[in-house]
Amino acid sequence: MSRKITFLTLFLWLTAVTFPVFAQQKADTTYTFRFVPQKDMFYVPWNGNDTELARLLECIESNKTDILDGKLPLYVDGYCHSLGSEAENLATAKIRANRVKSELITRAEIKEENFITRNHATEGDFVTVRLTVPAKETAATDADTEARRKAEAERLEAEKRAEQERLAEEQRKAEEARPNILADTPSETKITNDYHLSLRANLLRWATLTPDLGLEWRICPSWGIAVNGSWTSWSWNDKDRRYALWEVAPEVRYYMGEKKAWYVGAMFKAGQFNYKLSDTGKQGDLMGGGITAGYRLRLNKALDLDFNLGLGYLNADYEKYEVIDGVRVRRGNETKDWWGPINAGVTLVWKIK
Repeated sequence: MSRKITFLTLFLWLTAVTFPVFAQQKADTTYTFRFVPQKDMFYVPWNGNDTELARLLECIESNKTDILDGKLPLYVDGYCHSLGSEAENLATAKIRANRVKSELITRAEIKEENFITRNHATEGDFVTVRLTVPAKETAATDADTEARRKAEAERLEAEKRAEQERLAEEQRKAEEARPNILADTPSETKITNDYHLSLRANLLRWATLTPDLGLEWRICPSWGIAVNGSWTSWSWNDKDRRYALWEVAPEVRYYMGEKKAWYVGAMFKAGQFNYKLSDTGKQGDLMGGGITAGYRLRLNKALDLDFNLGLGYLNADYEKYEVIDGVRVRRGNETKDWWGPINAGVTLVWKIK
């Protein structure tokens, strides 16, 4: 019986000695508060901050006397690495640390001198608060503390990788969305035709003193219907020389490519002419058509330059004449067929609707 009593006494003594050691091993003295990248506001209910704050306040309350006496300082480390420069990161880390300290000063009724603060422009977007427990109480928890530090470092590294992946994904999405942004420059990736009607003037015709005007109706970005008309009438040398013309040329176009700048089309042409640039004049009708191709160079939001060339067939049915004493004298009829260039233009286009 005496042996049983002795054994029970020894067991109770070992339990009383060992249990506080295990209790101390379970005490966590490092507390981490998360911050939104690039922001300095301390959101208490966000990302587990409220739980960490409750644990820290409980620990401060348990050790408040030593904290206020300066025996147990609170080590506050502010971190930021989501801004562009080291100076910006350090400034934001400082603000974050101060916000956490203000929360603790208000809630736990401690003072600024109870903190030891450092700021870092590396590792992540958070603030840590660490209490260094006196050595006599931590003799049995050194290994556990080291394990906790390693686990915290691994967790921070995992969060850092997750944050980098999130930023990379956001950048990828921004790169994918950027070609859809419209700009009023000729070099933009995509140009949409937000107009339906435009005025046209062939500058080459005007250079030969032949006024030329036209319209284009853009049915959709890929298809358009254009028509140009020219008219001129000149006489000189006492009406012995003559240059007169009228002409109408409707055209159907198909615009190609991402910018809808290149096009091909089909043209029909009809008109009348009266040329007398030498002793014999020619007056008659012309008719024909062919295929066209060209390129639209965008100058600004309202103006384009249209470079175009047409190849095809023209038929001219005319009579020849001479002018004797101011009277036209007919000298016969002729018909000519022409295969080759039938149209050329450098056309100014004004988008009006």
